Amino acid sequence: MIIRIPPRWSLPERLTTSESSYQDRRAFLRTLGGGLAAAGLLGSPSFAEPAPPAPSRGAASGYPARRNDAYTLDRPLTAELVAARHNVFDEFSVERDKVWKLATALRTKPWTVHFGGLVEKAATFDVEDLVRRLGLEERLYRHRCVEGWAMAVPWTGFPLRKLIDLAGPLGKAKFVRMVSFARPEQAPGWNAGRRVFPYYEALSLEEATHELAFIATGIYGHPLPNQHGAPLRLVVPWKYGLKGIKSIVAFQFTEQRPGTFWNELAPGHYSFESNVDPTSPSQAEEEMIGTGEKRRTLPYNGYADLVSALYA
Repeated sequence: MIIRIPPRWSLPERLTTSESSYQDRRAFLRTLGGGLAAAGLLGSPSFAEPAPPAPSRGAASGYPARRNDAYTLDRPLTAELVAARHNVFDEFSVERDKVWKLATALRTKPWTVHFGGLVEKAATFDVEDLVRRLGLEERLYRHRCVEGWAMAVPWTGFPLRKLIDLAGPLGKAKFVRMVSFARPEQAPGWNAGRRVFPYYEALSLEEATHELAFIATGIYGHPLPNQHGAPLRLVVPWKYGLKGIKSIVAFQFTEQRPGTFWNELAPGHYSFESNVDPTSPSQAEEEMIGTGEKRRTLPYNGYADLVSALYA
């Protein structure tokens, strides 16, 4: 007889939001938002505008994907409209509530991703071909930003481990470096500051092949909107959101630890790991966007039972 002791962050399926419920909620919020905006009852100016349109499902599909019930939450899902309007994507704007509009300039079809470095054979794949090959599932994850805000999100995608197996890294490869798009003509914030894009991130192979590491291609039951990092985004829920590189174009396997964007800009503030740590200055508490609810920050964002052994 196998006795399964669920991790602290897990809830029984009966207490999580069902797929049909959040789809119904999304439609309700769009209707409500439109009605309140017309009546002039929405207090925030940004919410008085139309909701960002959901990408067309079409044949793209596999959306909505089947939910993987091994990944549940201890809190309600963040409303889709709220998540869609609060985005960190500085290539477009440093103003969080403007990213969703400006990111529409990025052309995400067609999109290819390259695998190189210490691999059996360098290769380039079309993203839609990758999705068909690797399949899709939905997972409910916490998301925690180093700025102190948090949300709860239904991501659609596939385990990063599947993509790494497809790439075929050589035995001496110890890290995977990821690079975002380089199209300044489609990104209004590209040259707005002193930072030099494109964005880049990295994980150790032990982190990248962990069961929680995920490549998102969708959110709330449909393909990723641009402001969330279409068409491929990294999701590592035990780390701060800055590790979740968006709009990925390349995976490079290395033996030496590569640099990462924020760690190289400010090594005293952003470590290579960037694991959620409530003992760090100003990180003891988090605020859920949309509701303003304050919660105590948990080590590794509540996933310590699963990932702390990586750092023993």
